[in-house]
Amino acid sequence: MDAVSAHEYLLDNQAGESQDRFSALSALFDPVTFRHVDDLGIAPGWQCWEVGAGGPSVPEGLAARVTPGGRVLATDLETRWLFGGTDPRVEVATHDVVHDDPPEGGFDLVHARLVLLHVPAREEALRRMVSTLRPGGWLLVEDYDISLQPLICPDEVTPDQRLANTVKAEFRQLLLDRGADTQLGRRLPRMLREAGLTRVGADAYFPVAMPSVAVLERANVHQVREALIGRGNLRANDVDRYLELTSTAELDLATAPLVSAWGQCPPS
Repeated sequence: MDAVSAHEYLLDNQAGESQDRFSALSALFDPVTFRHVDDLGIAPGWQCWEVGAGGPSVPEGLAARVTPGGRVLATDLETRWLFGGTDPRVEVATHDVVHDDPPEGGFDLVHARLVLLHVPAREEALRRMVSTLRPGGWLLVEDYDISLQPLICPDEVTPDQRLANTVKAEFRQLLLDRGADTQLGRRLPRMLREAGLTRVGADAYFPVAMPSVAVLERANVHQVREALIGRGNLRANDVDRYLELTSTAELDLATAPLVSAWGQCPPS
């Protein structure tokens, strides 16, 4: 499988749960993203491409940093969540990072968060992103490494926590069935070097027991409820019990580590 359409993603952005997911991802990971963006030296006048933007929070944060004189292009297969909420300084376009021609103009920063995990042709997507960098420009890619920490409840003690981890294991299998790479995070530094970038570095962030994780988990599991039950290993009341727990119980929910990797196009 070389590519997937918006409808074929396990968590496609056409579902109503997307808005809750974007809000939770923003709360969890925007501080991490912008710590890296700021460390890379973003400044007024920079040209930025936000790949697979999803919601408006990252494009808006970039726009605030590159004004005046800069440009932010936010692209996705599904852009409905960008229109009406995005800063007017942000240009929005429907774009497939694997199949469509890369945007023209050249960029000082290209950023993709939780995109390549879901794209089977991830090496090609990465190559296309690198091809748009100006000399000295930066690529920042952030993605999970699910296999490093696959549990939603790392401190598994109670029956409810065991149920949560069982549901998460089934969810992970759904991702694998759609071509997701659950070990992508650890490979990002090597992929950036092989793509010709220099000054490559990476770190990881691992939220534990943060309320936004429960919001994210509830949105994700609600969206794929029928697919989870359809696998045959969970009953409907198991999934519904877990959804109830994410709303009412303190389960100390965690995400997989988010690996942030960056590299620079060699200056001319």
